[in-house]
Amino acid sequence: MRTVLNILNFVLGGFLTTLSWLLATVLSVVFIVTLPLTRSCWEITRLSLVPFGNEAVHVDELYPDRKSAVLNSGGTLLNVLWFILFGWWLCVMHVLTGIAQCITLIGIPLGIANFKIAAIALWPVGRRVVPVEVAQAAREANARRRFN
Repeated sequence: MRTVLNILNFVLGGFLTTLSWLLATVLSVVFIVTLPLTRSCWEITRLSLVPFGNEAVHVDELYPDRKSAVLNSGGTLLNVLWFILFGWWLCVMHVLTGIAQCITLIGIPLGIANFKIAAIALWPVGRRVVPVEVAQAAREANARRRFN
C-alpha cells in the first residue's frame, strides 16, 4: 500500500515538491553560508519523494544520549536562517500541493502527507528521515527511559 501511495504522490504533485527541495539543496550548497543546512535539506528531499513509510524524527529522539544544549541552540539559529531563505516558500509549495491533492477523494491521504511535510519545511534542521518502524521504536524507548 505504501508503494502505491508513494507512486500516486509522485504523479499527483510530489514530483514538483521534490524538485523544489532539490533546488533548495543545490542553493544551500551554492551559498557557502548555508552549507550546514544541506544535510537537513537532503533528508527532507527524501521524505518529499517517499513520504509513506518514512517519518522525520528529531535527532534528540533518535539519540537521546547525544543531547547538547550548544548543538540545539546552533540548530535553532540555523532553523531561523532556513526559514528566511527557504522554509517559507517550501512550506507554501507543500500547502498548495496538499490543497490540490485534497480536491480529489483519492488524493486526500496525499494531501495530508504534504501538510505534515509543510510543517517540517519550516524548521527542518536536526531532523532525520527514518522508516516509521524506527521512529516508533525510538519513541517507545524514550518513553520507557522517561517513565521507568
